[in-house]
Amino acid sequence: MTTRSRSQHQRRKRIVRAAAELAARGGVEAMQMRTVAERAGVALGTLYRYFPSKLDLVVAVVSEEIDLLENSIERRPPEASTPPERAVDILMRATRGLMREPELADALIRSLIMAEVQTPFGERMTGLLLRVSADGLTLEQASEEQLDLAGSLASVWMQELLEMLRGRRTYDQIQRRIETAASHLLSGIQRKSDPSGSSLRWTPR
Repeated sequence: MTTRSRSQHQRRKRIVRAAAELAARGGVEAMQMRTVAERAGVALGTLYRYFPSKLDLVVAVVSEEIDLLENSIERRPPEASTPPERAVDILMRATRGLMREPELADALIRSLIMAEVQTPFGERMTGLLLRVSADGLTLEQASEEQLDLAGSLASVWMQELLEMLRGRRTYDQIQRRIETAASHLLSGIQRKSDPSGSSLRWTPR
């Protein structure tokens, strides 16, 4: 990475961090572009070059949360023996991570659920569920049915998390509902062994 690209990367990280800090204190409403720029120490025009809209900022903050989740999984892969149990493991890890900053989590989830534009959040969560539950299966390798199953579970989790943030669910209730959904959706999603007979289990990238 060149000095210039490293500087750009650090500037982008600083902007995302500033946006997350503001959202954690006042929700998406607090993520005013000018305020984010001031907090990050960049010009407003610079901010718009990196993130043309507030939704782009929201997506970037969410992507960083998923990065943290993936890093956690790489350090400590789920040890459960069945696809549903492995999926529940990572979804509850994600829940605990997001709930450390409930204001931020509420702002992000509400924005993504209500957004009228496509964001990569659902696709990334679907891909993560496939990798851990279907023995390393990727989005490109998955069948349409497998994509639908993993995507449906990701959608259930997002909706249940929103209910928890609204005070309508407890952590234990979410876990029970996720376990029920996973057992129905992913019980048959496991990837077949390769021709040599070895199991294609998920491994860190």
